Amino acid sequence: MSREWNAETYHHVSNPQFDWGTVVLDRLPLRGDELVVDVGCGTGRLTAKLLQRLPRGRVLAIDLSSNMLRVARDYLKPSYDARIRLAMADATAMPLSSHADAIFSTATFHWVLDHPRLFRSLHRALKPGGQLIAQCGGGANLARIRRRLDRLRHQPEFAGSFETWREPWEFADAETTAARLAEAGFDHIRTSVEPSPVMFRSADEYSAFVTNVICRPYLACLHEPELRDTLIARITALAARDTPPFELDYWRLNIEAQRPR
Repeated sequence: MSREWNAETYHHVSNPQFDWGTVVLDRLPLRGDELVVDVGCGTGRLTAKLLQRLPRGRVLAIDLSSNMLRVARDYLKPSYDARIRLAMADATAMPLSSHADAIFSTATFHWVLDHPRLFRSLHRALKPGGQLIAQCGGGANLARIRRRLDRLRHQPEFAGSFETWREPWEFADAETTAARLAEAGFDHIRTSVEPSPVMFRSADEYSAFVTNVICRPYLACLHEPELRDTLIARITALAARDTPPFELDYWRLNIEAQRPR
């Protein structure tokens, strides 16, 4: 799957991710002078909120998408140039060791398929006593649309494009995640999974969102624009018949942990 996103569109349609992230950010205790790593910074909307809480601190914002980083740089640099550094980096191989006061991340960890390796990398990046505060998809996240997409990709007109399909997400449960964090060396671990459904007002809003967020891995397998349009049209038509219509059954995995002092 391509690491790249339509970052300009994502910046405008990612209100659910932004709203969840502001709640998660409130859980991060800060004095205001720390170094915080924002893992999966996207277009920088939440990074700006984080920087507002660090008037004497700094943020290292990392992402694997050059498109996301380009938009984030344009969005953040004019106001926070001296306190923000952006880097293309893999969260499973963090570019620092025992240096971060805290790691913050939302809507990112479920894109990483190897969570044990991810948590070991985050543990190494933190100072002793450093905090990990994160949220991602977990548990039964998006079960309904995932079932529909899996049925669609086996239909004759699509099947040939998905011969090498690989599941792009890791939606872990709270218990598995707590065990993985402990194995990586964290303590003061708290994990939970909560429902957070999102509803859209129209077919157009729903279609724009799923095209640029959820269906992106599926669309990357379809090289013909007509097939991509057909997939989105069918998914949108199915959602229109739901009660309520155009609802996405999101579940969020909350993660809090500390590197031992």
